[in-house]
Amino acid sequence: LFFVSSRRRHTRYISVTGVQTCALPILFDNSYGTRRATVQEKLDSGEDVILEIDWQGARQVFKAFPQAVRVFILPPSREALRQRLTGRGQDSEEVINRRMADAVSEMSHYEEFDYLIFNDDFETALGELIALLRARRLRSEAQQQRYASELRELLEPAR
Repeated sequence: LFFVSSRRRHTRYISVTGVQTCALPILFDNSYGTRRATVQEKLDSGEDVILEIDWQGARQVFKAFPQAVRVFILPPSREALRQRLTGRGQDSEEVINRRMADAVSEMSHYEEFDYLIFNDDFETALGELIALLRARRLRSEAQQQRYASELRELLEPAR
């Protein structure tokens, strides 16, 4: 299980949302939830799960899934963040100013995460996230689970 705290949603990141929650933070007057059962089903089937959540949700998810890998994605600068928020054309200047103030508070929690990715260039940041996924899949524990029958066969006494 990976979870990502990001200042910007992007369709290439996978988000699992629903009603029965293991995380329900309120961020910018919106509440977000993650279906715990859906996450557990995907993990049980060996799938990777990426949740795009804030630091409050990350704390809650980590309590429920302590094996989770925590990734915090940061903008390269405050100026870049403001340009991204303004460029979306969705929010008033008042809302953008509040989001900027809230962002500083939210970003101060980066030390609670296992990995930091600076999203100066989306493709580079995405490549770094993919590298983390690939490395996690190659951990001994994951490989032992994935290749249990092959390992048994390799270690069987010769006949």
